[in-house]
Order: sequence, then structure tokens, then C-alpha cells
Amino acid sequence: MEFPDNLKYTNKHEWIRVEGDNATIGITEYAQDQLGDIVFVELPDENDVISKGDAFGVVESVKSVSDVYSPLSGKVVEVNDPLKETPETINEDPYNEGWLIRIEMSDKSELEDYKDSEAYGEYVKEEKV
Repeated sequence: MEFPDNLKYTNKHEWIRVEGDNATIGITEYAQDQLGDIVFVELPDENDVISKGDAFGVVESVKSVSDVYSPLSGKVVEVNDPLKETPETINEDPYNEGWLIRIEMSDKSELEDYKDSEAYGEYVKEEKV
């Protein structure tokens, strides 16, 4: 299982890629593996303002329906609209083409709460036990 070094990770299995004042958010390879085949996604609208900890979307798989929580506060600047037609992209490429949203961060200090790839890998190992 892959956890790229250039990302931050949450305990709820979201990943964050920081690009200046913006952050791209998605779900990890571990999360999509646990969900199984993803068949539907619901995402917010561009310009929505979201707060850290708020549910901003839904990922539905053949196994379950799961809310996706925002690890950061900010304004949604881009939504990965192609996922509405091809949600399975999250299973195939969770860290690149399978991203969910991009936000303009309102508080970069919120990033301090999250794990690097090594710590997240250890967290996942413990969770599997």
C-alpha cells in the first residue's frame, strides 16, 4: 500500500497536498481499499466555505456510504467534477486523478495536526490489527 511522502494524512484517512495557499484533498489508498468499489460521489460546490471537521462530501461504495470530512478550513476553489461520471477513478488512482476538492486554506496552522507518510503508515498498521 502506498502513502506518498509529499502528502499529509488524517486519522480519518484523508490526504492533503499543499500547493501555496491551496490544498488538494482526497481519500487514501487504504480508505478506498476498505470501501471497495466506489460507485458514487457527492461533492460540494465551488465557492462553498467549509470548516475543519465538517463533512463536505459522500463516497458510496458497494459496501457502504461514508462521509468525507474536511481536514482544513477554507473556500472550495475546485471540485473534481469528472468523478461524478467515473467515481471508480478514486479506486484506480486515489492520489492523482482521484482527488476530491481543492480549497484555499484560511488557516495553514491546521496542517500541524496531521501525519507524515511514515506516521500514517504506522497508524494504518495498528488499525489493521
